[in-house]
Amino acid sequence: MIVVTGAAGFIGSALVWKLNQTGRDDILAVDSAGTGSKSRNLAGLRFADYCDRDDFLQRILSGGLDNEIETIFHLGATTSTTFSDAGFLRKNNFEYTKHLAQFAVRTGARFIYASSAATYGDGTSGYSDDERGIEKLCPLNMYGRSKHLFDLWALRHGLLEKIVGLKYFNVFGPNEYHKGDMRSMVCKGFEQARATGTIRLFKSHRPEYADGEQKRDFLYVKDAVEMTVFFHKHPEPAGIFNLGSGVANTWNTLARAIFAALELPARIEYIEMPRDLRDKYQYDTCAEISKLRRSGYEKPVTQFEQAVSDYVVNYLLGGKCLS
Repeated sequence: MIVVTGAAGFIGSALVWKLNQTGRDDILAVDSAGTGSKSRNLAGLRFADYCDRDDFLQRILSGGLDNEIETIFHLGATTSTTFSDAGFLRKNNFEYTKHLAQFAVRTGARFIYASSAATYGDGTSGYSDDERGIEKLCPLNMYGRSKHLFDLWALRHGLLEKIVGLKYFNVFGPNEYHKGDMRSMVCKGFEQARATGTIRLFKSHRPEYADGEQKRDFLYVKDAVEMTVFFHKHPEPAGIFNLGSGVANTWNTLARAIFAALELPARIEYIEMPRDLRDKYQYDTCAEISKLRRSGYEKPVTQFEQAVSDYVVNYLLGGKCLS
């Protein structure tokens, strides 16, 4: 049996979709009881059973699932970068992950968990996924710190020789509709372009970057789950791995790709960045994915404009989910 936590969420539901494509439906889908608007992400997907996240933890701690689980994909977490309850994040993102990792190591299950590119902070320490550099990283928000805390714990207890941590960069694509303000700019820019004919981007507050020329490593969710499933099919690699495209694209490129997919003229308005974001804003992120490639992952990453077009034309225009 395969377990996917956060199964009703963005990447979690896309992962269930990908596993279904590979012929697997012996999946225990785990998420919070009040999935709300996320529930539509699971419509049309195949899984053997559904379990509340707290009930699942109790079954793990009681030994009720010993020797039944082949792989745990642990994607469930509080992911808002503006969430400020440090105690809740520690319990939900750190302690919960510890329990699952210890269970997996004890029972021999494969453990693949979501770390985050937010652990890299402002990028001054680089974006290398070499575990020897983990202790130098300084996340900028509580979410990133909660993820970093588990990475450090796993490193110091020797678990990174047995488990896999995935640092997802800027993932976008279908099934993110429920995320509100945490949706990708592809999704929000699409809505702006359709409603007003204009996409609004933050001005730059660093002279070396023109407005809209700030860069991100954008990764299509279909590529993200393809990479994630690779570590299920190949049990040898262990440690921390960046999951990104390995290419940095600008916000201007993103906006123009949305307009092109909609067959609309490109109209971009640059607005002031909120002051509380300026000191935490990343101007140039790009995943180093050579370690992923060395692990044996050979598939090409979808070209950015092609990924945006697929998302806009085949999903956003019809409000469709992966199914």
